[in-house]
Amino acid sequence: MSLPVITVTQMREWEKATWATGQTEAEVIRRVGKRIAKRVRRLTRSSDAILILAGKGNNGNDARAAHEQIEDRKTEILNVTAPETDLPKLQELLRQKFALIIDGLFGIGLNRPLDEHWKKFISAVNETKLPVVAVDTPSGLNCETGTTEGAAIEATITLTVGAPKTGMLAQSAWPWVGRLEVLEDVGLVPCPLTSEIKWTLREDFERFPPRRMEASHKGSNGHLAIVAGSLGYHGASVLAARAAQRAQPGLVTLFTDEHVYHAVAPQLQAVMVNVFKPEMKFPDAASAVLIGPGLHAPGMADAMRKSLQRLWRNSSLPVIVDASALDWLAPHTLPKNILRVITPHPGEAARMLNWTTPQVQADRPRALRELSKRFGGCWVVLKGHQTIVGNEEGNIYVNSSGNPFLGQGGTGDVLGGYIAGLLAQPELQKDAGQAVRFAVWRHGNAADALQEKEKSWITEDLITEMGNAR
Repeated sequence: MSLPVITVTQMREWEKATWATGQTEAEVIRRVGKRIAKRVRRLTRSSDAILILAGKGNNGNDARAAHEQIEDRKTEILNVTAPETDLPKLQELLRQKFALIIDGLFGIGLNRPLDEHWKKFISAVNETKLPVVAVDTPSGLNCETGTTEGAAIEATITLTVGAPKTGMLAQSAWPWVGRLEVLEDVGLVPCPLTSEIKWTLREDFERFPPRRMEASHKGSNGHLAIVAGSLGYHGASVLAARAAQRAQPGLVTLFTDEHVYHAVAPQLQAVMVNVFKPEMKFPDAASAVLIGPGLHAPGMADAMRKSLQRLWRNSSLPVIVDASALDWLAPHTLPKNILRVITPHPGEAARMLNWTTPQVQADRPRALRELSKRFGGCWVVLKGHQTIVGNEEGNIYVNSSGNPFLGQGGTGDVLGGYIAGLLAQPELQKDAGQAVRFAVWRHGNAADALQEKEKSWITEDLITEMGNAR
């Protein structure tokens, strides 16, 4: 299941609980090394050379254990004890052609400023611009505060042991941490710790979505109504509708601006397409509504705002609000038994809260809580690096999948459509939080799968891959 995001002190408590069972540090280090070696082999080819930088502590021992277990690769290891004397050795080694560097210089316990010799050593590593795999934490990062101790390794991937540490999720840490991955099965006892901030794992969705009954039919699996698309932005409605189809609700009906109807309708076959009108009614059998993707036409704003606000306050249906429509929501108290979801990116969240975007990014969990409280206890998907999902109380889940190439136009429309396609299904409405989390994870997981096999993928490819990725 999902992991707690923990402090360094809590990690030390976890280790002590492990040693108390008779498990040894040496065995845990061996297992950590094995997991690092496995990940590094996936990142490199047999002809590649790898440089390993190992410090004096257990972080260095982890790197040395990885060195012993990396097979079919040329490896060079530099045991670093004094940066002023080891820097020339590093510079000499860097004359060779390396494909990747393993950083095992400092661990999570670092809490003091680095001296000028260490700063120069770390700068020399960063200046190579080579991919770096950091062991447990990027050397130089304070894992409590998320800031550096004067300098830090710029990791491509950080393989942290056991569970993420709080500082690694801070915006200030993102340039150093890179992609954060967790080495779980390394011999520690089951995590005895708890936190309201949770790290999402693939295993969270092993039995989700649940199996459909053999005798089910399209009427059993929900009918999603989508209001999306306007002149100049009609593609957003197509992306959202196609993504909703990938979630496999029984039916999808798209209501779009009359000015783009003839551009949208020919691109969709199984999706029913109608023209949006202020006085329109959703299908009687509708089981969820998505409003927002591509709704930028000035002439639609007043009518849409009134319709959306009525729907948000009064409808018994699940309502998902995305993109431009987020600006039309008004703070409102809602009954506890209705389902509402909003999916802002940081800029949209800032407008909804009357904050600045840097304020949102500085404390994303707080921003999520405030959004949920302001808009009736709704579920919030605060998008961006390490998208978070939650509401005004309970756990907040940090998504672990995805990569920077999701930063393309339309990927948010895809996510909104997929979330709505899941929530249109009556069976999945029974655990709406799990459905939303799954949508966010699978969206990122599809991007990761694409990135491994096709380096220049586009948003349309993401929709196709979401039908395959697990």
